[in-house]
Amino acid sequence: MTLPAENHRTHEAAGLTRRLADFVERTRWADVPAVVRHEAKRSLVNYFAVALAGCSDPAIDKAVSVYDRFRAGDDAGVIGRRERTDILNGAALNAMSANVFDFDDTHLPTIIHPTAPVAAALFALAEARQLSGEALLLAFVVGVEVECRIGNAVSPEHYQRGWHITSTCGVFGAAAAVAKAVGLDAQHIVWALGNASAQASGLVETLGTMSKSISVGNAARNGLLSALLAADGFSGPDAPLEGERGFLRVTAQRPDFSAISEGPGREWALLSNTYKPYPCGVVLNPVIDACLDLRRDARWRFDEIERVELTGHPLLRERTDRPGIRSGRESQVSAQHAVAVTLARGKASLAEFSDAAVTDPSLRAFASRLRFIDDASWPVESAQVTIVLHSGERVSRRVQAARGSLAAPPGDVELAAKLRELAAYGRSGVDPQALLDVLWQLDHEPDSAAPMRAARRVA
Repeated sequence: MTLPAENHRTHEAAGLTRRLADFVERTRWADVPAVVRHEAKRSLVNYFAVALAGCSDPAIDKAVSVYDRFRAGDDAGVIGRRERTDILNGAALNAMSANVFDFDDTHLPTIIHPTAPVAAALFALAEARQLSGEALLLAFVVGVEVECRIGNAVSPEHYQRGWHITSTCGVFGAAAAVAKAVGLDAQHIVWALGNASAQASGLVETLGTMSKSISVGNAARNGLLSALLAADGFSGPDAPLEGERGFLRVTAQRPDFSAISEGPGREWALLSNTYKPYPCGVVLNPVIDACLDLRRDARWRFDEIERVELTGHPLLRERTDRPGIRSGRESQVSAQHAVAVTLARGKASLAEFSDAAVTDPSLRAFASRLRFIDDASWPVESAQVTIVLHSGERVSRRVQAARGSLAAPPGDVELAAKLRELAAYGRSGVDPQALLDVLWQLDHEPDSAAPMRAARRVA
């Protein structure tokens, strides 16, 4: 016998993809509140910042070299580089570059990095066909809304089961955004989401390796492809999300259908977007804040530390308990490394999460001194670090809301400074002020490809 609760869930799920597609089709720029419009531009400033930082990373060098063998044109640029390629490869490479350092934005509570898959697809499209800045921003807003609502529906189980949520949900966001940008109707948007469902993939097991970049790049590339196929009548299932063997039921045991159906157009995912002050997993932000505070007031030496106790939400341990790391990429998701390097150096910039930093024997030896204390009552954006010295003295710092969190967001000036710093780090020769000027005024720009021109390598 079907339980009443199951009857309710069945009713809630009915037509879910179509309702989401209707939202994408009907939403207009006038429907988007001013605060959300501005947050969209902030997200894009952060996107270009982190893509410029990652543009010359070895993983991106290798990907550009391989993808170039199969390019079908030269419509699209690669941020911070001279190469040009076709729009599908361009979307993939720019999403990879923006995510390679784990320095990109984070939607709470899903921990999706929402901008890279969606923005990369849209800017690739914008280089191939005329699209105004306002139209791109609108498509970006609805694309982020789609990916984050789907993410909310399968969280937190989805990530815990091993799905890399930025990749699996990002492909839907990219598909919805491009579908909006090219003016598809609701039926064709359903097909675009169906095409995306056939390509939704990515595993947490790849974190800390170059392989992670493949699925992030594919989220942008395949989302773009999904919408372009739908535009030419390439059809898909009617219920790719809520179907009995659709994305939601396959990747989560009890998906929350209401997370998709309730509030679109009233509650906006971009208002839950955050921007990292450090190039590592977002759950490490409060840990690093606390370590920096401890180091700033230190009356102890690094070699006097017997152990460090790390108290926080269980998600902190689940995602960052990684001793014995071998690369800078792995260090981005290692609490052992983050605590050691921050306490030792008093800094947590890209250099502290590099291959060179990982080889420091004093930092490697420190890993065994870290102890996790799980407390599910703690918010993800908080943590406490307690140093226990050989003398028995204990020194603690608790951070209630990490820098970059919703409670302590960076201002526009700080985001602009991040772009300037990371543009210099990537050594592309890009003029950061010229790029910032275009991005802050993008809603008034007749050609939304202007930021891509401003972000092309010049030396």
